Amino acid sequence: MSRQLTAKGHSTRARIIEGAAAVLRELGVAVVTLEDIMARTRTSKSQLFHYFPAGKDELLLAVAQFEADRVLDDQQPHLGRLDSWAAWQRWRDAVIERYEKQGDQCPLGALFFQVGRSTPGARAIVVELLRRWQESLAEGIRALQAAGRLPAEVNVEQRSAALLAAVQGGVIILQTTGEIHHLRAALDQALADLRGGAEQRVRG
Repeated sequence: MSRQLTAKGHSTRARIIEGAAAVLRELGVAVVTLEDIMARTRTSKSQLFHYFPAGKDELLLAVAQFEADRVLDDQQPHLGRLDSWAAWQRWRDAVIERYEKQGDQCPLGALFFQVGRSTPGARAIVVELLRRWQESLAEGIRALQAAGRLPAEVNVEQRSAALLAAVQGGVIILQTTGEIHHLRAALDQALADLRGGAEQRVRG
């Protein structure tokens, strides 16, 4: 449906999604109503259903996509410039800062819980988010190799997967306990392991 919208229609739909994301973060997915979203976005019920014919679930999926994009956007420009060890450190700091601000409340996780992780739309959003995230990390590792800062034999896919798993594991513990030091430790260790490949080559 979104492909058939005019430029103004796309703008209006994006405004509704962004406003819905804000009110969902404030009130929580479990309790927010369409009336809350309509009030925040100054949208009538007919207008809301014009852009989201399937109702609340369709809107929640659109907000989930917005929040998934935000996960990566919040790591920029560092995630797209991982071509030096200093750049990797800046990315690490941006990740820690993002999740410190977020705390133990994860709007994306709450949205998936509400919609249902097993639904095709929700699962596709998660899969694509993780794919894009890992590919960005993989590109950063390749950039280090191209610059001669990592040996060519470093397994790019394995290392990028380990880095992503370190972040996600730390985030899950943060959501469970409210403590961020596990995320710091996991990410720092993953980066130390990555850098260890370069240091081992120098010693060799």
